[in-house]
Amino acid sequence: MKTISQVSIFIENTKGRLANVCGLLGDNNINIKALTIAETPEFGILRVVLNDTEKAKKVLKENGFIAKIAPVVAVEVSDTPGGLAKALKVLADNDINLEYMYGFVEKASEKALMVLKFDNVEKAIDILQKNNVSIVDDKVALGL
Repeated sequence: MKTISQVSIFIENTKGRLANVCGLLGDNNINIKALTIAETPEFGILRVVLNDTEKAKKVLKENGFIAKIAPVVAVEVSDTPGGLAKALKVLADNDINLEYMYGFVEKASEKALMVLKFDNVEKAIDILQKNNVSIVDDKVALGL
């Protein structure tokens, strides 16, 4: 399957907590390639794509963080006005539920990279491929 791994980390919404997580990852030579955070006044969910998912999960757990790995899809979209809309229309036209998405820090080409999370990853990949939306593997997405 053409997915990459995303780590979701539960963090308290307190001063310095995000810096602690990012520092912990950096101290362990784990590079953040993409990230997003959803927050409430009490807590947040930090979602990251990393260069070493398994190591990150281990390090985070050892330091008291709750972390979960989930498959996500990285796609290339035209880095022009309406480029993202075209890919999203393919999904909407085929009744694919997009749970959330966020942009990628590193560009693998002249196109923009987006991370997409679906309730049905396999169906989404099939529809994207049938409609010529370029899916990026982990080697490209992570710059390996």
